Amino acid sequence: MAEPSGVVFPVSGEDGRRSSSALGRAVVADALRAADPVGARAAEHETSWRTNYLLHFRRLVEAGLQSPDAARRIATDGLGSLFERLRVRLPDGKELALAEAFPEGWPAGEPLATATVTGEAPPERELSLPYRGQRLRGEALLRQLDAWVEAGVIEPSCAEAVGRVVDNPAWLDLSDLRVVVLGAGAEMGPVHSLLRWGGEVVAVDLPRPAIWSRLRELASRYAGRLHVPVRGDQPGADLLHDAPAVADWLLGFGPDRRLVLGNYAYADGATHVRVVAACDALSRHLLGQRPDTALSFLATPTDVYAVPAAAVEHANRAFRGRSLLGRSARWLSAGRLLRRNYPPGADPGIIDCLVRQQGPNYALAKRIQRWRATATRAAGGTVSLTVAPMTRTRSVLRNRVLAAAYAGAHLFGVEVFDPPTSNTLMAALLVHDLRNPAPPREHPWRDEAANAAHGGVWRVAYAPRSALGLAAALGFGGARH
Repeated sequence: MAEPSGVVFPVSGEDGRRSSSALGRAVVADALRAADPVGARAAEHETSWRTNYLLHFRRLVEAGLQSPDAARRIATDGLGSLFERLRVRLPDGKELALAEAFPEGWPAGEPLATATVTGEAPPERELSLPYRGQRLRGEALLRQLDAWVEAGVIEPSCAEAVGRVVDNPAWLDLSDLRVVVLGAGAEMGPVHSLLRWGGEVVAVDLPRPAIWSRLRELASRYAGRLHVPVRGDQPGADLLHDAPAVADWLLGFGPDRRLVLGNYAYADGATHVRVVAACDALSRHLLGQRPDTALSFLATPTDVYAVPAAAVEHANRAFRGRSLLGRSARWLSAGRLLRRNYPPGADPGIIDCLVRQQGPNYALAKRIQRWRATATRAAGGTVSLTVAPMTRTRSVLRNRVLAAAYAGAHLFGVEVFDPPTSNTLMAALLVHDLRNPAPPREHPWRDEAANAAHGGVWRVAYAPRSALGLAAALGFGGARH
């Protein structure tokens, strides 16, 4: 088998393998070392990483609650470890640490040209949200936001933020910004909404014709402008190999508009970590060249977060009022099923929505983004990182267990969104964060909890993993259809 190139995992052990588990174990241990030495030792001595990684990712959050400085130290130490440990394998076989390779030691190769598609439709200047066959606007949209808050589907701060966008339609005019979307073809990305609103989108995704055919058709239909990287006659760029060329291409657009760099790239398995690391190296470089660059991420709902006392109390009220079926299932399973989501009075609470089936590579990739958001905020930068709702994306529905669990989630008070609703809602929150940026809150966990659109998992009665099996069993028939 040919050796991988570009951003790669380091060789670990005597067998010469490139192990994503070894890399994840080491990075988590390094992130914990200063804040939680015992947790660091537990992570680096973990012998069943793919099974037990959930405990260590939860510990990263718990250790950060000691103080704001502890949370920021975990973020910076985790990122530092990642950049020192990951490698860039050059075409000649030479390997460099990612920290030293980007951008000086990694040749950019043939520069990228630009193809531009300009739409002819008038820009939309009113926020509308597709939802269950309708487009909600104005008062109808505000009523739906209130209904979601009442049901515990989104946090009140999320409804307030989207409401501000409804009340300030001029915010949708993004002519002063240039929004770079890494992973432009992603279902959860903002490209569709940004083009609808007349924005300027700089799209980066793999050189696959189907992606670019769809994006070009989309751009021609709406009001915005889409800039596409081109090498020869082929659109697209692979960030694993072309990150320096992409950096040069982006900086070539000039400083006439503020850059917004959105990381929405996804890949299956261990490649996801490599892609997110390449995106992060690009982010770090652009922040060094253009310090006013804003960063944008979507945080996954299937992770561990600290949550406010109001969410804890909402969930505990639901637990106290649970049905006879819920009480019986807990009793018959000797407490393994349908466990309480939070202990009474927790402030903050810890919501643990990690799903073992998604694996440690997905958890690490998403945690890298949270770490970069924390580090950038601490340095005074603008960041939009918002917890997105559970969504029926193609990548989720390929996993039979997750597809079944999503089909049964409504029985436990969780609303699973369709992609058009999710990506429009999250694009509106991005606009809010760019037009109304908040200074760093007193602790990084509060920044992560702000404006969360988690779909209900933070406020349901039961700890998510204790209900996952039942939701999957009850939803299996629905998932098949």
